[in-house]
Amino acid sequence: MSQPETVVGRVSGEHWAGRLYMRHLSLYCTRLLVPTRVSPDQVTGTMFLTGPAAALVATVPHLWSAFVAALLIQLQGYLDCVDGELARWRGRSGPSGIFLDRLGHYVTDASLAAAIGVRAGGGLGHLAGWTTVGLATACLVLLTKAETDLVFVARFQSDRERLPDDGLVAAPRAGLLRTLRRLLAVMPLNRALLAMEMTFLLIAASIAAAATSSRLPEQVLAAALLGVAAFVAVARLPSILSSARLR
Repeated sequence: MSQPETVVGRVSGEHWAGRLYMRHLSLYCTRLLVPTRVSPDQVTGTMFLTGPAAALVATVPHLWSAFVAALLIQLQGYLDCVDGELARWRGRSGPSGIFLDRLGHYVTDASLAAAIGVRAGGGLGHLAGWTTVGLATACLVLLTKAETDLVFVARFQSDRERLPDDGLVAAPRAGLLRTLRRLLAVMPLNRALLAMEMTFLLIAASIAAAATSSRLPEQVLAAALLGVAAFVAVARLPSILSSARLR
Protein backbone atom coordinates (compact mmCIF):
# COMPACT_ATOMS: atom_id res chain seq x y z
CA MET A 1 0.00 0.00 0.00
CA SER A 2 2.74 2.47 0.92
CA GLN A 3 5.09 1.29 -1.87
CA PRO A 4 2.89 0.83 -4.95
CA GLU A 5 4.38 -0.10 -8.31
CA THR A 6 3.27 3.29 -9.66
CA VAL A 7 5.85 4.82 -7.32
CA VAL A 8 8.74 2.36 -7.14
CA GLY A 9 8.44 1.50 -10.83
CA ARG A 10 8.80 5.06 -12.13
CA VAL A 11 11.49 5.53 -14.77
CA SER A 12 12.56 9.05 -13.80
CA GLY A 13 10.95 9.49 -10.40
CA GLU A 14 12.50 6.67 -8.39
CA HIS A 15 16.20 6.86 -7.53
CA TRP A 16 18.26 3.70 -7.88
CA ALA A 17 19.21 3.90 -4.19
CA GLY A 18 15.53 3.76 -3.28
CA ARG A 19 15.06 0.52 -5.18
CA LEU A 20 18.37 -0.94 -4.04
CA TYR A 21 18.22 -0.42 -0.28
CA MET A 22 16.33 2.62 1.03
CA ARG A 23 12.83 1.27 0.37
CA HIS A 24 13.77 -1.87 2.29
CA LEU A 25 14.70 0.20 5.35
CA SER A 26 12.31 3.15 5.21
CA LEU A 27 9.25 1.10 6.19
CA TYR A 28 10.66 0.62 9.68
CA CYS A 29 10.71 4.38 10.26
CA THR A 30 7.33 4.79 8.58
CA ARG A 31 5.74 2.26 10.93
CA LEU A 32 7.14 4.15 13.92
CA LEU A 33 5.67 7.43 12.67
CA VAL A 34 2.20 6.14 11.76
CA PRO A 35 0.76 6.35 15.31
CA THR A 36 2.38 9.75 15.98
CA ARG A 37 1.18 13.25 15.10
CA VAL A 38 4.11 13.84 12.76
CA SER A 39 2.70 14.79 9.34
CA PRO A 40 4.16 13.72 5.97
CA ASP A 41 4.77 17.39 5.11
CA GLN A 42 6.82 17.80 8.29
CA VAL A 43 9.00 14.87 7.23
CA THR A 44 9.34 16.39 3.77
CA GLY A 45 10.34 19.68 5.36
CA THR A 46 13.50 18.08 6.73
CA MET A 47 14.85 18.23 3.16
CA PHE A 48 15.25 21.98 3.62
CA LEU A 49 17.54 21.27 6.58
CA THR A 50 19.57 18.30 5.37
CA GLY A 51 20.13 19.59 1.82
CA PRO A 52 21.51 23.06 2.63
CA ALA A 53 23.41 21.58 5.59
CA ALA A 54 25.11 19.09 3.28
CA ALA A 55 25.98 21.89 0.85
CA LEU A 56 27.36 24.09 3.63
CA VAL A 57 29.51 21.25 4.96
CA ALA A 58 30.70 20.44 1.43
CA THR A 59 32.20 23.92 1.05
CA VAL A 60 34.81 23.03 3.68
CA PRO A 61 37.85 21.82 1.68
CA HIS A 62 38.70 18.78 3.82
CA LEU A 63 38.22 15.06 3.30
CA TRP A 64 35.96 14.60 6.32
CA SER A 65 33.45 17.15 5.02
CA ALA A 66 32.83 15.14 1.84
CA PHE A 67 31.84 12.11 3.93
CA VAL A 68 29.63 14.17 6.26
CA ALA A 69 27.88 15.75 3.26
CA ALA A 70 27.30 12.29 1.78
CA LEU A 71 25.82 11.03 5.07
CA LEU A 72 23.45 13.99 5.23
CA ILE A 73 22.27 13.28 1.68
CA GLN A 74 21.79 9.62 2.55
CA LEU A 75 19.62 10.72 5.49
CA GLN A 76 17.67 13.00 3.19
CA GLY A 77 17.09 10.19 0.70
CA TYR A 78 15.89 7.91 3.49
CA LEU A 79 13.41 10.48 4.81
CA ASP A 80 12.34 11.20 1.23
CA CYS A 81 11.11 7.62 1.07
CA VAL A 82 9.43 7.88 4.48
CA ASP A 83 7.35 11.00 3.75
CA GLY A 84 5.58 9.47 0.75
CA GLU A 85 5.05 6.15 2.48
CA LEU A 86 3.56 7.88 5.51
CA ALA A 87 1.24 9.96 3.30
CA ARG A 88 0.02 6.91 1.36
CA TRP A 89 -0.41 4.85 4.56
CA ARG A 90 -2.64 7.56 6.02
CA GLY A 91 -4.35 8.28 2.69
CA ARG A 92 -3.20 11.89 2.78
CA SER A 93 -1.20 12.26 -0.42
CA GLY A 94 -1.71 15.72 -1.87
CA PRO A 95 -0.24 18.57 -3.92
CA SER A 96 1.45 20.27 -0.97
CA GLY A 97 3.63 17.23 -0.31
CA ILE A 98 4.58 16.90 -3.97
CA PHE A 99 5.38 20.61 -4.15
CA LEU A 100 7.59 20.53 -1.05
CA ASP A 101 9.31 17.35 -2.19
CA ARG A 102 10.22 18.75 -5.60
CA LEU A 103 11.30 22.08 -4.17
CA GLY A 104 13.46 20.29 -1.62
CA HIS A 105 15.25 18.37 -4.37
CA TYR A 106 15.73 21.55 -6.38
CA VAL A 107 17.27 23.36 -3.41
CA THR A 108 19.51 20.42 -2.52
CA ASP A 109 20.86 19.64 -5.99
CA ALA A 110 21.48 23.28 -6.90
CA SER A 111 23.09 24.16 -3.56
CA LEU A 112 25.42 21.15 -3.74
CA ALA A 113 26.50 22.09 -7.27
CA ALA A 114 27.29 25.60 -6.06
CA ALA A 115 29.08 24.25 -2.98
CA ILE A 116 31.42 22.09 -5.07
CA GLY A 117 32.46 25.22 -6.97
CA VAL A 118 33.07 27.09 -3.72
CA ARG A 119 35.08 24.15 -2.39
CA ALA A 120 37.19 23.99 -5.57
CA GLY A 121 38.22 27.59 -4.99
CA GLY A 122 39.31 26.97 -1.40
CA GLY A 123 36.10 27.40 0.61
CA LEU A 124 33.87 30.24 1.69
CA GLY A 125 36.87 32.43 2.49
CA HIS A 126 38.02 32.38 -1.15
CA LEU A 127 34.98 33.30 -3.23
CA ALA A 128 36.23 33.92 -6.76
CA GLY A 129 36.29 32.22 -10.15
CA TRP A 130 35.45 28.69 -9.07
CA THR A 131 32.44 29.97 -7.16
CA THR A 132 31.17 31.34 -10.47
CA VAL A 133 31.60 27.88 -12.00
CA GLY A 134 29.56 26.36 -9.17
CA LEU A 135 26.80 28.95 -9.45
CA ALA A 136 26.62 28.48 -13.23
CA THR A 137 26.27 24.73 -12.70
CA ALA A 138 23.54 25.33 -10.14
CA CYS A 139 21.60 27.48 -12.61
CA LEU A 140 21.87 24.80 -15.29
CA VAL A 141 20.76 22.12 -12.82
CA LEU A 142 17.64 24.17 -12.12
CA LEU A 143 17.08 24.63 -15.86
CA THR A 144 17.17 20.89 -16.52
CA LYS A 145 14.64 20.31 -13.76
CA ALA A 146 12.42 23.07 -15.10
CA GLU A 147 12.50 21.50 -18.57
CA THR A 148 11.17 18.26 -17.11
CA ASP A 149 8.49 19.83 -14.93
CA LEU A 150 7.29 22.19 -17.65
CA VAL A 151 6.15 19.13 -19.60
CA PHE A 152 3.49 18.57 -16.93
CA VAL A 153 2.59 22.27 -16.92
CA ALA A 154 2.21 22.30 -20.70
CA ARG A 155 0.03 19.18 -20.72
CA PHE A 156 -2.15 20.51 -17.90
CA GLN A 157 -2.68 23.90 -19.52
CA SER A 158 -3.54 22.29 -22.86
CA ASP A 159 -6.03 19.89 -21.20
CA ARG A 160 -4.03 16.77 -22.03
CA GLU A 161 -4.12 13.69 -19.84
CA ARG A 162 -1.12 12.81 -17.72
CA LEU A 163 1.22 10.34 -19.39
CA PRO A 164 2.78 7.37 -17.59
CA ASP A 165 6.39 7.75 -16.45
CA ASP A 166 7.90 5.02 -18.60
CA GLY A 167 10.58 4.57 -21.21
CA LEU A 168 8.22 4.37 -24.20
CA VAL A 169 6.77 7.82 -23.56
CA ALA A 170 10.13 9.42 -22.86
CA ALA A 171 11.89 7.91 -25.89
CA PRO A 172 12.42 10.29 -28.84
CA ARG A 173 11.11 9.33 -32.25
CA ALA A 174 13.43 7.34 -34.50
CA GLY A 175 16.58 9.15 -35.50
CA LEU A 176 19.79 10.53 -34.08
CA LEU A 177 18.19 11.58 -30.79
CA ARG A 178 16.93 8.07 -30.08
CA THR A 179 20.39 6.66 -30.77
CA LEU A 180 21.93 9.26 -28.49
CA ARG A 181 19.42 8.46 -25.75
CA ARG A 182 20.30 4.78 -25.94
CA LEU A 183 23.97 5.66 -25.55
CA LEU A 184 23.23 7.86 -22.57
CA ALA A 185 21.23 5.05 -20.97
CA VAL A 186 24.47 3.08 -20.80
CA MET A 187 26.28 6.03 -19.20
CA PRO A 188 23.60 8.34 -17.73
CA LEU A 189 25.49 11.64 -17.38
CA ASN A 190 22.42 13.41 -16.02
CA ARG A 191 22.67 11.40 -12.80
CA ALA A 192 25.92 13.20 -12.00
CA LEU A 193 23.73 16.24 -11.28
CA LEU A 194 21.76 14.51 -8.51
CA ALA A 195 22.69 15.14 -4.89
CA MET A 196 23.62 11.58 -3.98
CA GLU A 197 25.82 11.09 -7.03
CA MET A 198 27.45 14.48 -6.53
CA THR A 199 28.46 13.54 -2.99
CA PHE A 200 29.92 10.24 -4.20
CA LEU A 201 31.92 12.09 -6.85
CA LEU A 202 32.98 14.63 -4.24
CA ILE A 203 34.32 11.87 -1.99
CA ALA A 204 36.39 10.47 -4.86
CA ALA A 205 37.72 13.93 -5.75
CA SER A 206 38.47 14.71 -2.10
CA ILE A 207 40.42 11.50 -1.65
CA ALA A 208 42.45 12.36 -4.75
CA ALA A 209 42.95 15.91 -3.48
CA ALA A 210 44.16 14.66 -0.10
CA ALA A 211 46.53 12.18 -1.74
CA THR A 212 48.05 14.83 -4.03
CA SER A 213 47.82 17.80 -1.62
CA SER A 214 46.17 19.72 -4.43
CA ARG A 215 42.77 21.21 -5.19
CA LEU A 216 43.08 20.14 -8.82
CA PRO A 217 40.88 16.99 -8.53
CA GLU A 218 38.07 19.05 -6.96
CA GLN A 219 38.51 21.74 -9.61
CA VAL A 220 38.29 19.07 -12.32
CA LEU A 221 35.06 17.83 -10.73
CA ALA A 222 33.58 21.34 -10.62
CA ALA A 223 34.47 21.92 -14.28
CA ALA A 224 33.16 18.50 -15.30
CA LEU A 225 29.83 19.10 -13.56
CA LEU A 226 29.47 22.41 -15.41
CA GLY A 227 30.11 20.63 -18.72
CA VAL A 228 27.65 17.87 -17.92
CA ALA A 229 24.99 20.35 -16.80
CA ALA A 230 25.38 22.40 -19.98
CA PHE A 231 25.17 19.28 -22.15
CA VAL A 232 22.10 17.92 -20.35
CA ALA A 233 20.31 21.28 -20.42
CA VAL A 234 20.85 21.64 -24.17
CA ALA A 235 20.21 17.99 -25.08
CA ARG A 236 17.07 17.61 -22.99
CA LEU A 237 15.08 20.20 -24.96
CA PRO A 238 15.11 18.43 -28.36
CA SER A 239 14.73 15.10 -26.56
CA ILE A 240 11.47 16.29 -24.96
CA LEU A 241 10.17 17.96 -28.11
CA SER A 242 10.76 14.81 -30.19
CA SER A 243 9.17 12.41 -27.68
CA ALA A 244 5.52 11.59 -26.98
CA ARG A 245 5.49 13.77 -23.87
CA LEU A 246 4.15 16.88 -25.66
CA ARG A 247 1.88 15.15 -28.16
